[in-house]
Amino acid sequence: MNWSYRQFKKYWVLSLVGFILVIITVIPIRIAIASYQAPHPQAILTLGGGPEREKFTAEFAQEHPHLDIWVSSGILPAQAFAIFENVDIPTNRIHLDYRAVDTVTNFTTLVDDFQQRHIQHIYLVTSDFHLPRATTIATLVLGSQGITFTPISIPSERPRESVARIIRDSGRSLLWIVSGRTGASFNPRFRPPIYASR
Repeated sequence: MNWSYRQFKKYWVLSLVGFILVIITVIPIRIAIASYQAPHPQAILTLGGGPEREKFTAEFAQEHPHLDIWVSSGILPAQAFAIFENVDIPTNRIHLDYRAVDTVTNFTTLVDDFQQRHIQHIYLVTSDFHLPRATTIATLVLGSQGITFTPISIPSERPRESVARIIRDSGRSLLWIVSGRTGASFNPRFRPPIYASR
């Protein structure tokens, strides 16, 4: 009994190490292929977190008039559309998605949308304090699906997020890669999918 438990534990650890090695090997290859096939970003993704992100994105989008804009769980639709309309961004370029309840689901809820539109490279817009965690998750979630990104940082006064949060969400991202689940249903903010359009 004791021997078989030790054997099981040994094989479980070896399997886990093997899985991590495969992920570490495959994701950079998929990102490199995406970067080669789509060297320039094909869309803008902004992670919600305050009206300053939509305002920055509206100005940024003026410089990239051919790119559609996705905002994941940002401010209320009426406010968001007003910000974009103030700088003459057509509403048909704007996709407001409210399915995400946290940074991991910012990516997991939209990855299928990007794949359906054959988007392999995005601009990733978020605040500077949030960027390390967002890029770590994006590397795992988007990279595993053959999508690369170019990060765009919005200056803020806030301190960087803790390494513990990055490690936690890296684990959740790996869980999603394996099982398709993120654990978001345990979040009290979890709600059914919502998508805003005009």
